[in-house]
Amino acid sequence: MNWIETPTMQRLEHFLDLVTFRHELISSNLANVDTPGYRTQDIDFESEMRRAEQRLEGAPVSPHVQKVKGLIERPDGNNVSLERETLALAQVQLQYRAGVELLRNEIHTLQSAINEGK
Repeated sequence: MNWIETPTMQRLEHFLDLVTFRHELISSNLANVDTPGYRTQDIDFESEMRRAEQRLEGAPVSPHVQKVKGLIERPDGNNVSLERETLALAQVQLQYRAGVELLRNEIHTLQSAINEGK
């Protein structure tokens, strides 16, 4: 950790990495809505966030992707639900915005501390 990074900034970095990863999974699910045999994939966000907290600094994000169980399968074997994926996409967009806003606030706090030291 360098002098400008705080533990909060590191947690927000992990959070934003996971949100971005999940967004890519959801986009892939949506892109494959008509692919025969495609199975919906996702991550357990809370578990992955706990795991990210324990990983070494600078280590890449490598969440455990899993097939989503319990979804209705169409006759072609595809189980992508547009409703589920659209809701998940809205959720990750809100999470990303919140994470960026929290990061902005953390940077503002650091900037205020630096300016007060003049």
